[in-house]
Amino acid sequence: MEGLAMLGQLIGQLQDLLQLHGSPPPPPPPSHFRLLHPHLHPDDYHRRWCLHNIDDTPADDYYSLVMAAGKSGSCKMLEPFEPPGPPPSKKSRKGRNQEKLHGSTAIPEAEVMEQDIWKEFPEDLLEAVIARLPIASFFRFRSVCRKWNSLLESQSFSQRCAEIPQGNTWFYAFTHDNVNSGTMYYDPSMRKWHHPAYRPTKMIALPVASAGGLVCFLDIGHRKFYVCNPLTRSFKELPTGSVKVWSRIAVGMTLNGNSTTGGYKVMWVGRDGEYEVYDSVKNSWSRPGSMPSNIKVPLSLNFLSQAVSVDNTLCFMRSDPEGIVSYNMDTGVCKQFIIPAPLHLSDHSLAECKGRIMLVGLLTKNAATCACIWELQKMTLLWKEVDRMPNVWCLEFYGKHVRMTCSGNEGLLMLQMRSRQMNRLVTYNVMSREWLKVPGSVVPRGRKQQRVACCIAFNPCLTATA
Repeated sequence: MEGLAMLGQLIGQLQDLLQLHGSPPPPPPPSHFRLLHPHLHPDDYHRRWCLHNIDDTPADDYYSLVMAAGKSGSCKMLEPFEPPGPPPSKKSRKGRNQEKLHGSTAIPEAEVMEQDIWKEFPEDLLEAVIARLPIASFFRFRSVCRKWNSLLESQSFSQRCAEIPQGNTWFYAFTHDNVNSGTMYYDPSMRKWHHPAYRPTKMIALPVASAGGLVCFLDIGHRKFYVCNPLTRSFKELPTGSVKVWSRIAVGMTLNGNSTTGGYKVMWVGRDGEYEVYDSVKNSWSRPGSMPSNIKVPLSLNFLSQAVSVDNTLCFMRSDPEGIVSYNMDTGVCKQFIIPAPLHLSDHSLAECKGRIMLVGLLTKNAATCACIWELQKMTLLWKEVDRMPNVWCLEFYGKHVRMTCSGNEGLLMLQMRSRQMNRLVTYNVMSREWLKVPGSVVPRGRKQQRVACCIAFNPCLTATA
């Protein structure tokens, strides 16, 4: 009935307009029209212009009439007449952008969830959802509120994270601009750099080993070791060992189990065969076992190569003679394997992929240089080439003195190729044999591209504690 009254008012306005502007019925039809339509009475022609009397029309019949007119588009509301106003003023670009912003962020009232629903959201369900978020979202969700930030200390949240498989390998890098505080993370799955600006210590420390989401640092003076989780900033300074380390050393790190809940071990080896092992469960350094007499010293360790872990056994690369020195962290047994290196090899280092020991290095012959990948054949103890960098990329190194460093973990490697004219970062996936160039990194609100000084691979884990 409300719609009926509105339509009655509309028809009344239409009648007033007809009377005001004097719109009479049309003149009688011409003679030729009557000849063509002899059955049409002249009064019927005038009736076609008559308006319905709304008072005499039943509501149901009138509703049908209105619906039919609405579907055909013949019935339209009349807009009230307004006098023309001043011309619209030109708005600034800032004002137009604000209007667009407000217009795009407007949320209908029906889509806004009530706060009472979130207040009663089950805690265990919330932890299960957050535990399944991508690692990259960790930097955002921990800043939402104190409650979400405190989830990292929750035992139930740690159990939720332990049930989910660990994510892909990340790389923790230090830059040339500021080695002390210039740190950033690279996510190979998203091919994106993250800049948390995390500073592990007040002294200049470099990453030397990693395991289970933890990274081990060694200060420049080789006096102290530090272990931390780069994501959660869980930090620990290791106690001083019985032997002061003043010379160059090689460092390795392993877990006591599948996660850091069972503790971890850190081992350093010196050029003269001295070594020590730190156990986080005992929080002390020790020297289990001894170096066999058949192992030639000095070890001539390749300090550019990071140690790799295979079945809780650390493998270090040595150069004289060429081969590998291994140390079992459970039994304390140390072994040596003589493995000749490929010809024309330089800047080589060890890597690991699902229990397979890999070798990464530069092959240089005449003026041509190329990065190659080898796999150790366990039966023959020889290196077999399995892949090399695309030839198109190698042409960029032609005639240049190129140096290379490599960091990798679980089959994902990052190669840093540098010379006077370039500084190139490349990732290599051992399983898929895929080579990818790493995009450049620029700090937020900055313009200068960051140059990587050193980096180390680690598995990002929210529950790993130092």
